[in-house]
Amino acid sequence: MKKNKTIIKRLTAALLCGSLLALSLAGCGKSAAISSAAQSSAASHSADKVVITYVQSPLNVPTIVEKARSSFETAYKAKGVGMEYSNLTSGADQTAALASGKIQLLNNVGGASVIISAAGGADIKILSMYCRAPKAFMLFSKNAAVKSPADLKGKTIAGPKGTTLHEMLAAYLKTGGLTLKDVHFVSMSIPNARAALEGGSVDAALLAGPNAYNCQKKGFHMVTNGDGLITGTSVTATTQKFYNENKDLVNTFLQVQKGTLQYISKNYENSMKMTAKATDLDIGAVKEMYKLYDFDSTISDTDIASLQSTEAFLKEAGMISKSVDIKSLLLKR
Repeated sequence: MKKNKTIIKRLTAALLCGSLLALSLAGCGKSAAISSAAQSSAASHSADKVVITYVQSPLNVPTIVEKARSSFETAYKAKGVGMEYSNLTSGADQTAALASGKIQLLNNVGGASVIISAAGGADIKILSMYCRAPKAFMLFSKNAAVKSPADLKGKTIAGPKGTTLHEMLAAYLKTGGLTLKDVHFVSMSIPNARAALEGGSVDAALLAGPNAYNCQKKGFHMVTNGDGLITGTSVTATTQKFYNENKDLVNTFLQVQKGTLQYISKNYENSMKMTAKATDLDIGAVKEMYKLYDFDSTISDTDIASLQSTEAFLKEAGMISKSVDIKSLLLKR
C-alpha cells in the first residue's frame, strides 16, 4: 500500500511538471509570436524620416491647414518616424530632389513637372490629385485694348516656363491660330512677372493666386483665365521605389490628405482664418479665391485626359522629346 502511494505521488509530480512545461512552452510561443509581429510592424517601412514639400502658393488651403494643425508631424510621430518640410516650390527643383532622394513626398506639384521628369527617365509616380483650378490662372495686361490672341502677336509675355500658366498661354494663342512662336515669351517666377508688368518691362504677365488677385484689384486688365482652356491640375507624387519600401508611410500621407479635406469641409471658417493668417490676405479675399479651387484628391478619367493634353503641349513646345504614357505614371499599388 505504501509502495502504491509512492508511485501515485511520483506520477502526480510528473504530470504537474509536464503541465508546467507545456504552459511554459506555450508562453514562449506566444512571446515569440508577439515579438515576431512587432518586428514585422517595425519592418513595414525602411525610412526613419520623411521630407514633404510645402507649397503655399497660389492658394493651397489644405497644405496651409495641415501645417497649422501639425497633421503630418503628428501622424508620422505615431509611427516613430520623423517628418520635416521642404520649401522647394519650383516643379523642376521638386522633381530633382525627389529623384535624388532628398525629398520623399511631393505635396502639390504641377502635372507638367511630373511629365517632364518622367520623360527624362526619372522614377516618379502620381499618388493622388491635389487640385484643379482653371479660373485661378490668369493673363494680365496694362492695356485694356488687348482682347484677343491677335492683340498679343509680337508682344513680350512673362511667366513660369513649363507650367500650367505656360500651357494656358499656348492654349489661348491657339484659339486665334497663333503659337508661342508668335510672341516673345520670357520665363520668370510669378512674383517677378507681376513686378515686370507693373514696371512696364513686359506687355503681359501670367499670374495666379494672391498675385493675380492683387493685380486684378489694382485695376489691371485680365485678358483671359484658364476656364475652357486648361483644367489647371496639380498632383501629389512619390517614387515607386519609396512606396514599395514604405507602403505604410505613403498610405499615412494619403490618410492625412483625406482627413484634411474632411476637416476643411467641417471647419470652413477656421480653415479660412488659418489661410488668411498664413498668406497675410484679408479673410474675404481668401473666401473669394477659395471658390476657384477643387481639392478633390480622386483621380478621374477627366484628370487623366487633362494630363494627356499637358503631355501633348510639352511635346509640341519642345520641352520633352519622348512620349509619356500618363496611365503608367499612376502609382502601382
